[in-house]
Amino acid sequence: MKIALVCPASLPATQFGGIMFLSLDIAKELSKNGHEVTIFTTDMDFANNAKTFNKKLPRKEKIQDFFINRSHVWFSIQLFFINPSIYFQMKKEKFDVIHTIGIRSFQSFIAAIIARKKNIPLVISDQGGLTTHPELKSNSTKRILSKIQQPLIKFIINTSRKISVPNDYEKKIFEQFCESSKIVTIRNGINLDIMNFKNFDFKKKYNIKTNFILFLGRFTKIKGIDLLLNAIGLIKDMPEFEKIILVIMGVDFGFQKIMYRMIDDLKISNKILIITNPAREDVIQAYRESKFLVLPSRWELSPLTHLEAFAFRKAVISTDVHGIPYTMKHNEHGLLIKPNAKFLGEAIIELLNNEKMCDNFGQAGFDLVMNTCNSTKMAENTLKLYKELVNE
Repeated sequence: MKIALVCPASLPATQFGGIMFLSLDIAKELSKNGHEVTIFTTDMDFANNAKTFNKKLPRKEKIQDFFINRSHVWFSIQLFFINPSIYFQMKKEKFDVIHTIGIRSFQSFIAAIIARKKNIPLVISDQGGLTTHPELKSNSTKRILSKIQQPLIKFIINTSRKISVPNDYEKKIFEQFCESSKIVTIRNGINLDIMNFKNFDFKKKYNIKTNFILFLGRFTKIKGIDLLLNAIGLIKDMPEFEKIILVIMGVDFGFQKIMYRMIDDLKISNKILIITNPAREDVIQAYRESKFLVLPSRWELSPLTHLEAFAFRKAVISTDVHGIPYTMKHNEHGLLIKPNAKFLGEAIIELLNNEKMCDNFGQAGFDLVMNTCNSTKMAENTLKLYKELVNE
């Protein structure tokens, strides 16, 4: 089968997040099984921001058994990247199916045009919070852009044959736009190859003398870093936290200066280590060596970071908002709390005091990713969907 995956960003922009990893993992799994897979994307290079596009990246590159076709972004408005050449790249090829991921994008609009023109089955996945993401209305520019995008989104949804969603939370969002019969639930999964990354001494590399808990994510208020820092301020002098530090790993999405200022104001700099723009191997090793993860997001759709933590048998403290309770269960895989600094501090102390509980949560999370939420299962179910559409 010849498959086109369409995405706003791909390698080397690993910091772009779940949208990129979903397309990448589908490409890896399906090409491994003999299917011809190409990711059509932009030349985003990230470089610790979402505005760097690199003309020097190869226009077409083979990675393992699949291809990445990049085209240059002429200009961008927020995270809406305009790369007109993607139309001509896709127009000259013939596909059995097109799957676009991250539909609030120029790339998905082009994918829908090509699918309609050539009568190719179009599958869409969002992963970006179609109507619920807090950033959509965070300033006047984004509100205007969101309104402009509405007819494009309706066109993409109407053109699609099927909509793939990771959970019932996102299914309810799409039911505002189409019949539920058009929607298929396929659980998100992580690539279990991360467990085979080379082991090294993370603590030695970063001169960490104590145990640590881990936050991994973009430096933005949406990820709840302010809640986490305030929580650390509340528990910093408690005996359970005496020999623990918090490691924060991520990239700046506008909150980094405020984050540093909060750390100074709360007088917790001795309890915090910040690693900016971390290499992927450092992230994986941080999972391995951490006590547990603390991810107090105010919004998530179907988070992958939680699942990656589970792959290393780590418990997770997170929030009971939006799509998070559809990914992990309270008192089964970790603790889910209201987005509140006091509750968060109490949850951290609770896990620090109960190693057995931590181990049980970590094992339950590990079982979840091994049995259900892995890229092999996700790709199998996605391929089954593709075949049904082609056979129709």
